[in-house]
Amino acid sequence: MAPKTSRQWVTGQDGLDNLRFSTADTPEPKEAEVLVKINTVALNYRDTEVVMGLYGHHKSVSQAQEIVPCSDICGTVVFSNSTSWTSWKEGQRVMAIFNQSHSAGQIKEKDMASGLGLPLPGCLTEYRCFPAESLVSVPDYMTDEEACCLPIASVTAWMAINGMRPLGQPAKDVGGGESVLIQGTGGVAIAGLKIAHAAGLRTIITSSSDTKLEQAKNLGADETINYRTQPEWQDAVMSLTSNAGVDIIFETGGAQTLRKSFDCIAFGGLINCIGYLSGKEDAPGDRLNTNVLALRRTVTLKGILNGPKERFEEMAEFYAENKIRPVVDKVFEFEDAKEALKYLYSGGHFGKVVIRVDGGG
Repeated sequence: MAPKTSRQWVTGQDGLDNLRFSTADTPEPKEAEVLVKINTVALNYRDTEVVMGLYGHHKSVSQAQEIVPCSDICGTVVFSNSTSWTSWKEGQRVMAIFNQSHSAGQIKEKDMASGLGLPLPGCLTEYRCFPAESLVSVPDYMTDEEACCLPIASVTAWMAINGMRPLGQPAKDVGGGESVLIQGTGGVAIAGLKIAHAAGLRTIITSSSDTKLEQAKNLGADETINYRTQPEWQDAVMSLTSNAGVDIIFETGGAQTLRKSFDCIAFGGLINCIGYLSGKEDAPGDRLNTNVLALRRTVTLKGILNGPKERFEEMAEFYAENKIRPVVDKVFEFEDAKEALKYLYSGGHFGKVVIRVDGGG
């Protein structure tokens, strides 16, 4: 049985230092909902933007004055109040999809209103109710700390590699026929590296840290580039690919990296716009319009907003088949959530940052 009250963190979207601990009534599941005890929460860069009041570039996402942040969980089913959904049993471990209404196909504007941690209340709490259809089973071999890393980072990486392929036909065992350039060593990047490596794609990864690049090699990266010592890293990519360019790019930098991505993409290649760590505005002096750059090499420039439940489940099967384990950089206790978000924002992590709400497997 769940307690009558539970602890949670709340933000007024006014800064990391102002995140505050509070208590609230433990929710009761409505029809077709499941009450979940939150075991672990994985952090995303988006969470820091929400807490700092900077997540305003999606016009369809209304801003909440005060909200529980964060979205990615591994939890345990406490009670299911769904007569039409009988698969969830008490004690079963589950993960929640990010946009709660996005079950299949292309995301629509209405689905943006169902995002956890803005605009919907998030998951940095001890108990939360979810629609029964918005949950996904946890692979048995994963710990709670590993499983909570899947919903945003891993699904986003999966969609970057497989989103343009038909459902049920992901890249697999292609013998190096495709190449992937991954920028950085954050959560999405390292998930992408592990997926691409398991699928047999050739992987090139960039970082400003030789230590992190060595860690990436140990995870299967075929080539590494230090963009601090090789600022014209696009030339290094072209050299590594015999001037053919790479087939897929994880574009996480934004304003200061996009032009270089265009300069090392293969003809017919795919640039996945995932992040914007170097800024949201165009770099000074770059006068070529984005559509002109895309036209030059008939390249697809695709924005990635996570993926639907059906692709999440597809990815989970691939993970289980290949026994892929997410990389967890550091685990914080629930009481230290503020420090965890600050650590993520500092950019020193390799892989994912996790908060242990209760226990952990």
